[in-house]
Amino acid sequence: MKTLAVLTLSFLALLSIHAADTVDASSLRGKVLCGYQGWFRCPGDAQNAGWIHWSRDGKRIAPETLTFEMWPDLTDFPDVERFTAPGFSGPDGRPAQLFSSDNAATVRRHFEWMRDYGIDGVWLQHFLVDFPEGPAKNRYASRLRVLNHVRQAAQATGRVWALTYDVSGMTSDKIFDAIVADWKKQVDDGVTRDDRYVHQNGKPVLQIFGFYHGGGGSNMTLECANRLVDFLKAPGPYSAFVAGGGDWNWRRKSAPEWLALYRRLDAYSPWNTGNTSKDPAGVVHATTNYWAADKADFDARGALWIPVVYPGFSWDNLQKKKPGETSISRRDGAFLWEQFHTLSALGADSVFVAMFDEVDEGTAIFKVTSTPPTQAHFQTFGKLPSDGYLWLVGEATKRLHAHQPIPDAMPSRP
Repeated sequence: MKTLAVLTLSFLALLSIHAADTVDASSLRGKVLCGYQGWFRCPGDAQNAGWIHWSRDGKRIAPETLTFEMWPDLTDFPDVERFTAPGFSGPDGRPAQLFSSDNAATVRRHFEWMRDYGIDGVWLQHFLVDFPEGPAKNRYASRLRVLNHVRQAAQATGRVWALTYDVSGMTSDKIFDAIVADWKKQVDDGVTRDDRYVHQNGKPVLQIFGFYHGGGGSNMTLECANRLVDFLKAPGPYSAFVAGGGDWNWRRKSAPEWLALYRRLDAYSPWNTGNTSKDPAGVVHATTNYWAADKADFDARGALWIPVVYPGFSWDNLQKKKPGETSISRRDGAFLWEQFHTLSALGADSVFVAMFDEVDEGTAIFKVTSTPPTQAHFQTFGKLPSDGYLWLVGEATKRLHAHQPIPDAMPSRP
C-alpha cells in the first residue's frame, strides 16, 4: 500500500507539473507570442515543390539563389527531418542540411523549444497568396497541413496559438473573400474550438496583418478593412476578437477615416521591424519613443496594444545586397533585450515577437548555427549560442508573467 501511495503521489506531482506548464488559452492578455512563418519547403517533403523560401529558384539552391540570412541549427534533428542542400557544406566539410515546415515532427520540435524555454506560443502566419483565391494556390493544401501540425504541436506541448492572415501580395479585390472563406472554414472545421486556440472575451482571436494607409506593401483598402471588421464583429458563429497588424506610425500619418478604423480594432500590433534610431554614440536601437502614446490610446478604449519586438534584421541575400548592407545589428542580444525593458517600464505584458523562424529577414529567434556553410554569406548570433534568443525571450516572458520589472542590463546566463 505504501508503494501504491508513493506512485499515486508521483502521478499527482506529474499532473501538477503538466498543468503548470500549460499556457492559459482563455485570454490574449499577458501572452508572449512569436510570429511563426511555417513556410519553408524542400524537395522530397510532403509538398515536394522545391526549395520554397530557401531559394528564389525552387528547382535548385546555390549561393546566387539564396533568399535567407541564417542557417538553422539542426543538431536536434534526426536524419528523417533533414534535407541535404546540394553544394553547401559546413567548415568541417560535411554536407549542409535544411528543414521543411511541412513536417509534423519538425513543427512539434519547434513547439517543444517554446515549451522548454517558457515561451507562450505563436501567431501562425497564414498568407492569402497561398489561398485558393491567390496566385500560389497550389500551396494551400500544404499550408493547411502546417496549420494542423501547429494544432497538434500546441496540444502536445501546452502552448497556445492564433491565426494571422497576412494580406501581403494579394490584390485588393480578393482580400475580403479570401479571408472570409478561410475563416468560415476554420470555424466550421472546429479549429477555433481547440482548447489551445487563444480566445479573448469568450471569442476566438484573429489577427489580420496589412492595415497600412498608403503603402507598406499592402493592398488593403479602407472599404475592405471596414467590411472585414464589420463581418468579424457581427454576432454569430464567425464573430472574433479582432486584432490588427500594420503601420507603426498609424497615429501620426493616417487620415481621420483610417484613424477611426484603427480604433475599431480590439487589439493592434504596430509593425516596428526595421524601425531604428541612433543614440549620440552612434549605437542603433529599435525606435520605441512612440510606444507610450500608442499604449495610452488603446488603454483609453479598453483595447489591447501588443508591441512588436525584434532581435535584429538583415535581408542581404533576399534583396541581392552586399554582405552587411541591410543589417541591423543584434548587438549580441542587447538590441532585443532593451525593447523588453522599455515595454516592461510601460506596464505592457502582451508581446508579439518577430519572429520565431524568420531566417529570410534575419529576425529568427530559434536555433541558428554559428558555423554556417562557407559557400555563401550568412548571419550568426555572434557571441550567443544557438539557443541564445530562445533563452532571452524565455527570461523576459518569465518576468512579464510574474509582473516583475525587466532590468535594463541583459541577464547573465547560468
